[in-house]
Formats: sequence, structure tokens, C-alpha cells
Amino acid sequence: MTRSLRLKKNADRRLKAGHLWLYSNEIDMAVTPIKDIPAGEQVVVEAANGKAMGVAYVNPHSLICARLVSRDPKQGLDRSLLVHRLNQALALRQRLFDKPFYRLVHGEGDLLPGLIVDRYGDVVVLQLNTAGMQAVVDELLDALDKVLSPRVVVLRNDTSGRRLEGLESTIEVVKGELAEPVLMEENGVRFSAPVLDGQKTGWFFDHRTNRAWLNGLVGGKRVLDLFSYVGGWGVQAAANGASEVLCVDSSSAALERVAENAALNGLDERVSVGEGDAFEVLAALKAEGEVFDVVILDPPAFIRKRKDMPAGERAYGKLNREAMRLLGRDGLLLSASCSMHLAPERLIDVVRGAVRHQDRQGQLIFQGHQGPDHPVHPAIPETAYLKALGVRVYRD
Repeated sequence: MTRSLRLKKNADRRLKAGHLWLYSNEIDMAVTPIKDIPAGEQVVVEAANGKAMGVAYVNPHSLICARLVSRDPKQGLDRSLLVHRLNQALALRQRLFDKPFYRLVHGEGDLLPGLIVDRYGDVVVLQLNTAGMQAVVDELLDALDKVLSPRVVVLRNDTSGRRLEGLESTIEVVKGELAEPVLMEENGVRFSAPVLDGQKTGWFFDHRTNRAWLNGLVGGKRVLDLFSYVGGWGVQAAANGASEVLCVDSSSAALERVAENAALNGLDERVSVGEGDAFEVLAALKAEGEVFDVVILDPPAFIRKRKDMPAGERAYGKLNREAMRLLGRDGLLLSASCSMHLAPERLIDVVRGAVRHQDRQGQLIFQGHQGPDHPVHPAIPETAYLKALGVRVYRD
């Protein structure tokens, strides 16, 4: 590293507290103008007094203009450090899980900002979301080979984060051949994950523990799974004794996967699908007089930026109100949100408002969050994004 990045006075407080991000307004542009540094280049971060604080990679075009990768000013993000961090990440997952299906790297939570790695047995899927991580892609693939030696490696570089970083969008298999469905298992239930054309890397491992909780309460129940995607919630409910499951999604391709995953577990007769907008389907089911014992709400993020907060909270409120109208006299609602900007207590507020709107009583019996393969960095609140509430909704 030949360049340095000098911070303004007192702008080193967050780094000292453990944070990994630097914003452009924290940089002393007079001493080290960041616009002169190419996106992805690694630099030594210096406090205002010139003391070296570590190594970060830079993107002058991003709001987060630098992300720390090492607190040793002599150690940049190279193959050696990548091997070390991947081994650290793998050791945690091997302690947590007895089968190789999990998120192997969760960005900042594993001290590898900008990198997501999901593992499906001997198939791994990577997302490189920053210019700094893209710059070391060759070293990363080499390190991954040394640590895991996967049969197939897929780069799912088609995220919105890459566009913000000025990176192109691509999907490619960079090692091995991916001819057959990618099979995996969660909570004892088998699934086929669409790693090339599905959402994110093909599967959402983050709700594993929340699904496990719900699985214990669905025996003999009629279940509605909204925003079902490929059936992560609904097929598991059927496998755990639900009498009937309706999976609803706006994507016909996703619903085809629901049917495949139900068949994979011999559950065809108990799982049905419905295509359409969730709000429209809720209205239609109510008009038809349908009633469910359990309703699962796992929508996409309604709040992507802070400016989306008012509209997003209204959408969550409407969704929860309409879903509760379909619950029987003593029903169970699983209400989730992956919106980082929606605080857990605000989701509770939304659900409370929906319960009162329906003139019912609510009991919060479960509060879940992302699974342990999505570790939260204690200095970076943004790494804790997932909420799941289990609510008994009943008439007094």
C-alpha cells in the first residue's frame, strides 16, 4: 500500500469502537483527496495525527467510501488473509451445523466486508458487492479452493449493491459444471435451490431458526405462506404435520419450485400454490371465506432506504391487518421483516396496531432474528437486519 487516507480530527472514534466503515465526510480531503484513489484500491488509514490505524479498500464514488479489512497497517487483503478469514468463518459453521448447508461468509459479520458466500454442500455461491472485493476476486477464488476445494463455484454478481459501486452485473459458473438441481437440506427437509436464477444466491438461510420454531406449532393446522418463494416455510410446515398448506407468490417460476420441493419430500397432496400479488390474494381469499390457523408473512424489504420509512411502515401495517382477517378465532401469525431500517420495536408496533384494528387480542410468544451463520458485528448495527415475530391472535 503506497497511498494513505487521512481522517479528520475525532473521525477515528467509530473505528476505535470496532466499526469497519468510513464515510467521505470523515476524510481530510485537503491532505488525502479521495477522488484521486481508484475504486477498489487498498490504502493505509491514518488518524488525524498521522498514526496508522489499519488497511481499508476504497471507493470514492460510494457513500461508504472505505471499508477496513485489517487493523494491521502492514497486512492488506491478500490470499493469506482471505485464507485465514475463510478458515475462521468455516470453523464457526462447523461448530454450529452438522451438514454443509449454510451461509459461510456474512460480509462485515465475518470481517470480510462486501462478500457473501453461501454453501450448498460442494457447491458455493459468491456475491462480491464492492469494488474492493471485486479487485481481489482471483485471490479469493484461490483461497476458497485451499479452504474448501468446492466442486462448483458460482458468482452471483447481480446485486443492487454492485450497481451502487459502479460494477457490472454478471452471473457465471467459474469452476466446475452445474448441470443438475442443487440439493440441500434445512431442518431435516430437502430442497432444490435455484442458485443461478433464483433470488439472492438461491436460498434464504437466515430464517432457519425461525422456521424451526414454527415447525413445532403447525401439526394438524391449515397454513397460508405468503411471499413463499420456493417454499422454505410452507414445505417445512407440511413436512412437520400441517394438514394443508397454500403457498402464494407473484413468481410462477418460484411456485414451480414449491411444487418440486413438495414432491421431493412426498408432500404433493398437502401443498398447493397460488400465483398473484399478496395483497390481492389476501382480499380474494377473504371474499371466498377462507380461514387459516397459521399465516406466514415473509415479504421482501418494503424499506430499502430511510426515505422509504413512512410508505414502508404503511405497507407492513396493511399486510399484517389483511393477514389477520384470515386467521381463525385462535390463530398464529408469523410476521417477518428483512428491512434493516425497521427496528424490532417498530415491527412490534405495526403488529400491535394491526391486532387492535381487527379488534382482537395479541400475545407475542416469539421474537426471532437471523440465524447464527449470519453473525452480527457488535459495532455495526446494520449487520442485524432480520426480525420475526410469532403472535397468537385471538378473540377475548
